[in-house]
Amino acid sequence: MRIGTRGRYALTIMFYLAKNYESKKYVSLKEISESENISFKYLEKIMVDLNKDNYLDVLRGNNGGYRLKKEPKEYSLGEILRKVEGDLSPVSCATTGICDKEKKCASFPFFLGLYKEINDYVDSKTLADYL
Repeated sequence: MRIGTRGRYALTIMFYLAKNYESKKYVSLKEISESENISFKYLEKIMVDLNKDNYLDVLRGNNGGYRLKKEPKEYSLGEILRKVEGDLSPVSCATTGICDKEKKCASFPFFLGLYKEINDYVDSKTLADYL
């Protein structure tokens, strides 16, 4: 399993918003883009995924931007990564826990265990842990 640039940048965005949580100010994508040296257009695409299910507060207009809807400690890094990367499985059969070759495949239990460890780890970490 490899976390791509979408996942890395999504965490960067969320950490940036978490640092500004106490101020309650809305942060523009332009500010994040310039501060973190990430393409504005790429950030826009990532924000679509991050804001699914009203995940963030959004203010439209000239003074608009984004801010966290909840406290940083309420956002697990696992949920953020899954929003932009999808499933974090090292192999597809570990996601379902079902494999038609399970009885013959010596590696199936390994990948199932690895999948559990990955998810347990990323779900145990929050934005607040790294501020």
